[in-house]
Amino acid sequence: MSTSTVPPTPDTTTPHCPVTLTETAAREIRSIIQQQELDADKVRLRVGVKGGGCSGFSYILDLTETQKEHDEIFEQHGIKLICDPKSLLYLSGVTVDFKDEIMGRGFVFQNPNASSTCGCGSSFSV
Repeated sequence: MSTSTVPPTPDTTTPHCPVTLTETAAREIRSIIQQQELDADKVRLRVGVKGGGCSGFSYILDLTETQKEHDEIFEQHGIKLICDPKSLLYLSGVTVDFKDEIMGRGFVFQNPNASSTCGCGSSFSV
């Protein structure tokens, strides 16, 4: 009796996401969506960068229902992330986490591409 195995079909619905969203961050985002009574099926987490901040670039983290034509869309831990192509150049390899500690709470970006960051961690330079 021969058995044949079929190789698993790769998941092509969501391309590899260059930004990693931790489960802790995803849990906090779901909590914010619920607290603000947003439509979880329509809302997206926009991750990006913009010029400015004390180190050159500032991170963008925003809940939105607006998606632009050239935005890339990814999904992690049930959260849909969108990012514009320019921001992806700076965010490849970045991990977004959420910390809730004695000294404060908030989202934290861990960027291996940053040559320097500011003291508050909300801006960087490459």
